[in-house]
Amino acid sequence: MSLHFRSPCGGIGLARSGIAAKLALAAALAATTAVATMLVQIPIAPTRGYLNFGDILIFTSALLFGRFVGAVAGGIGSAIADTITGYGYFAPYTLIVKGLEGFLAGAIRDGKSTRRDVIGWFVGAVAMVSGYFLAEAYAMGLGVPAALVEVPGNTIQVLSGAIVAIPLARALRNRIPKILI
Repeated sequence: MSLHFRSPCGGIGLARSGIAAKLALAAALAATTAVATMLVQIPIAPTRGYLNFGDILIFTSALLFGRFVGAVAGGIGSAIADTITGYGYFAPYTLIVKGLEGFLAGAIRDGKSTRRDVIGWFVGAVAMVSGYFLAEAYAMGLGVPAALVEVPGNTIQVLSGAIVAIPLARALRNRIPKILI
């Protein structure tokens, strides 16, 4: 299948490849992730961060639609939430850490196997928890003791992602047009 095709009007379009649909889907899921991240925010004083449940949407997006959509939903959606809700100092780290979380989970899943979904979730979860730990302890200069305080909250976030996203992705997978998956 080629990436481009000639439309009846003579122009070149992207519809056959699904690129336009993937971009629209990634943007919509980034917005949805931002909203999910903003709905529940429990502050964590030592790091000036917060506990949230946006990881449910990141993992659902990644497990259903793959690495590109997972990375955009995770990185951009979560960074937007940080910026809107007054945690803008976290946004650059969030863009990278949550983007990597979604990318890795989406890259490992194969769209068929629960085992691959679980491995994808686990690798993305480790990337998120360790990424924020490293960012807070070293890049932000908060130190190891402060960064360790946030590890349990980040672990709760990724566990909530597994509990909801893995079964949800499995249930929805056969209801989504194959061009998007």
